[in-house]
This record gives sequence, C-alpha cells and structure tokens, in this order.
Amino acid sequence: MKLKFNSPVILGFSLLCVAVFALDKIMAGTLMPYFTLGQVSTSSVASILTLFTHVIGHASIEHLMGNLTFILLLGPIVEEKYGDSRTLFMILITALITGILNLLFFHTGLMGASGVVFMLILLVSFTNTKSGEIPVTFILVALLFIGKEVIESLNTDQISQFAHVIGGVCGSVFGFATRPGKS
Repeated sequence: MKLKFNSPVILGFSLLCVAVFALDKIMAGTLMPYFTLGQVSTSSVASILTLFTHVIGHASIEHLMGNLTFILLLGPIVEEKYGDSRTLFMILITALITGILNLLFFHTGLMGASGVVFMLILLVSFTNTKSGEIPVTFILVALLFIGKEVIESLNTDQISQFAHVIGGVCGSVFGFATRPGKS
C-alpha cells in the first residue's frame, strides 16, 4: 500500500495552517499579525491580504486542532464532489466575505478557519443530492447550527459566532448554486 495525497486543496490548506502556527511559535508571535484580520488599510497590500489569510492563523493549538479535525473530516468529501479549483474558490470566497462583513459590523480582530469549517459542514450535506431536491440533512444541520450559534452568541468569549454563521451561509449558497446541472 502507498500513501495518496487524496485531497490536495484540503491537505495543502491544513499543512499551511500548521506551518504558520509552528513558525509563529518559533518567531515569538511576530508572524501571526499577517494571519489576523484587524484594521485594513487600502495603502497596505499585507493588510488587504489578511482578508484572505485570517483563515490560516490560529490563536492556540486547541483552536488549530479543533478546526483541522473538521476540515480534514469534511474537506476531502467536498473536494471529491466539487473538485480542487472549486473547493479552493469556495474557501477563498468564504474567507473574503467573512472578513469584509466582520470589518463592516464589528471592531474586533478575526482569525481562524471556523468560517471555512462551517462552510464545509453545510456544503457536505449537499453531496448526494439531485437537481430539484432539498436534502433533509441540510435543513436539520442548518436548524441545529443556527440555533447553537444564536445561543452561543449570548456568551462573552473570544469566538466569532458571526464568522460561523457567515461560513454556513456561504456553504448553503455554494450547495444550492453548484448542484448537478449547474455550472
């Protein structure tokens, strides 16, 4: 038996998250600002790139491992169904939309791949559907997900439930937009 790099986008994304986390620890925290969304200045390319790169940075090993567990579980299923380039596109668009909306509505920083995780959670419920069908699993996951995030948003913590919800919305939109017979 030989090892197979079965999901290049998901494995590459995961390895990048781990590498950034490890290098940041080695560099005493000097790397993570490039992977954290803060204030964006249109005169700084690095600042603008954080609209995308914030999904790569993680605050702790627990944060990283929690996100990677779901990404590595669900991501290959999504990548097999939708393909490498479409999966990468969906990750980038989810990061961008989450970043822009966070800037518009909140005055807090943002980091981590939780929005991508929730995009994958909702998107994976579309993997076995046909045109004209709405999967019951999608409805149940969406109801459970939204209910949990609404309840969690009442807590004062360092977690962006907003990013989770936006990631889930992105996954839902991608699921409906990329069903069989759609381009």
